[in-house]
Amino acid sequence: MKLKGLILSGGKGTRLRPLTFTRAKQLIPIANKPNLFYVVEDLVEAGITDIGVIISPETGDEVREALGDGSAFGAKFTYILQDQPNGLAHAVRTAREYLGSDPFVMYLGDNLLWGGIGHLVSSYQPGEDYALVLLTEVDNPSQFGVAELDSLGRVVRLVEKPKVPPSNLALVGVYLFDPYIHEVIETLKPSWRGEYEITDAIQGLVDRGLKVKAHKVRGWWKDTGRPEDLLDANRLVLSKLTRRIEGSVTDSEISGEVVIEEGATVVRSVVRGPAHIARGAWIEDSYVGPYTSIGQGSRVVGAEVEYSILLPEAVVTHLPSRLDSSVIGQRVAVNGRRNGPVKNTMQLVLGDRSQVNL
Repeated sequence: MKLKGLILSGGKGTRLRPLTFTRAKQLIPIANKPNLFYVVEDLVEAGITDIGVIISPETGDEVREALGDGSAFGAKFTYILQDQPNGLAHAVRTAREYLGSDPFVMYLGDNLLWGGIGHLVSSYQPGEDYALVLLTEVDNPSQFGVAELDSLGRVVRLVEKPKVPPSNLALVGVYLFDPYIHEVIETLKPSWRGEYEITDAIQGLVDRGLKVKAHKVRGWWKDTGRPEDLLDANRLVLSKLTRRIEGSVTDSEISGEVVIEEGATVVRSVVRGPAHIARGAWIEDSYVGPYTSIGQGSRVVGAEVEYSILLPEAVVTHLPSRLDSSVIGQRVAVNGRRNGPVKNTMQLVLGDRSQVNL
């Protein structure tokens, strides 16, 4: 049996603006690695190396440049252009020629899983299972597609963002499909949102009496669709760090699980982990607190930063307040005039190449 992969890396990322005005949301780094890379690694670890990547006209070139041909991951990529973001089922229809008659795993490119998809793939029974879906328990099921299961763990009903949820089990954006799903998708009509919904396609399988099985996430899952989700995902990944100091550290205090990559420099500063400082970064006379990632080539001078993400080449200098719960875009400059000790905090979400003077 050959399983293909299908990664959805299109869409406009409206919930992450201004960060996504200039970049694909799937390439925003989590612990200094693009979210999309975690998705690819999940698929490859599960033995899926023939992977189609759905891209959009707006960000497709950027995704191609970041991923390459797949050889760096031990995979082979085929890029598939989706002209309009008309829903997940529309993305599958767009990829039908590539997918052919093979079963496949569809994985949303802005999802982050810790625990992998190996258990989902290994449980697949060709000719018997028409879909496998990955679920997780959530506190706010009305904001998700929700599954209702029978006593055998099979899906009997799917509801998109229900006012009265039949369960607290949300679809997390990883699916395994038998190629029969294409026949169902051809019969779909647009939803009230004007999109071809994958939940409608799966419900079509159920309505035809075909087996749709559910598995729960092992570990944790995050949909990185909003800035606060990015920060939480960054926290979760950083919490798994193992201390590694390869860069230059002078007159500084480094405590906890901290990664300082080769080529990074820390001078007269305090770094408390878990934190990740990428190569080429410069930290001077500063405090870097837990759950912070400092991107490649960034500079933090005379400032305090905690629970934040700095993208590559960001510059933060002499801030009068501690930067907290913030996402600072690539080549952003945040400059202040600090007089005396820091007394309060501030939160910023800044798109690439912007400038703030405090």
